[in-house]
Amino acid sequence: MSQAQLHIESIGPVSAPQIVMLHGWGMNSAVFTPLHQSLSEYRVHYVDLPGFGHSSAIAGDIYDWLEALITRLPDKAIWVGWSLGGLLATLAALNYPGRVRGLVTIASSPCFMAREEEKWPGIPPQVLSQFGESLQKDLGKTIERFLALQAMGSTTAKEDIKQLKNLVLSRPLPDSLALVQGLKMLECVDLRPKLDKINLPWLRIWGRLDGLVPRRVPPLMPVNDTLYRDLILPKASHAPFFSHKDEFLAGFVAWIEEISN
Repeated sequence: MSQAQLHIESIGPVSAPQIVMLHGWGMNSAVFTPLHQSLSEYRVHYVDLPGFGHSSAIAGDIYDWLEALITRLPDKAIWVGWSLGGLLATLAALNYPGRVRGLVTIASSPCFMAREEEKWPGIPPQVLSQFGESLQKDLGKTIERFLALQAMGSTTAKEDIKQLKNLVLSRPLPDSLALVQGLKMLECVDLRPKLDKINLPWLRIWGRLDGLVPRRVPPLMPVNDTLYRDLILPKASHAPFFSHKDEFLAGFVAWIEEISN
């Protein structure tokens, strides 16, 4: 993969703690624009995932995506992933623990698909298959529907959807191959059996009103009092960094300061 194909916007002092930010399905890294100023004292790498925003699509699965990212991103960075991006960040922590300083997952599940036989809460299989079908018909409309799901439940949902949409549409629409790949990851990737192998500081940020990662998920996550921490924002849904930016930043920045000292 040639370097020019992956779009990474790196902002902040080169000598500061390094942070990698990964967005969710159907989005691009412009969704993190409202955080730029608050995170300006860090060296933050805002990544467009393969096939999203200004990045070209690549063949393969989540491991190929991770390979493309890891070759372009700095060592000892804190990997932060929202939603689908959280799966990639978690996989980076599992597969490249020596290269990851810490892990932050935002509104992200280790297994997004509901698994009824295991009583695992998540997205009903029919919802993902409907998104797959509607992708074939109308790409733009499918993205809009997904944007509406992100904010559903939040008291500022209408305003959030409008702002998210403006930011996402400021860059090219995602490649249809990348959207299909991402849906497949949401449907098939299950990192639950490996999670307790994460031997790094791990902050998990949840929105209590999240319609895609149900509130029953956090209590099922592995516990490690010295390394893992949960921050639950009671009035947020699937985009807590957006709808409840101040509360999100207070917890996020305090944790980064703590592990960077």
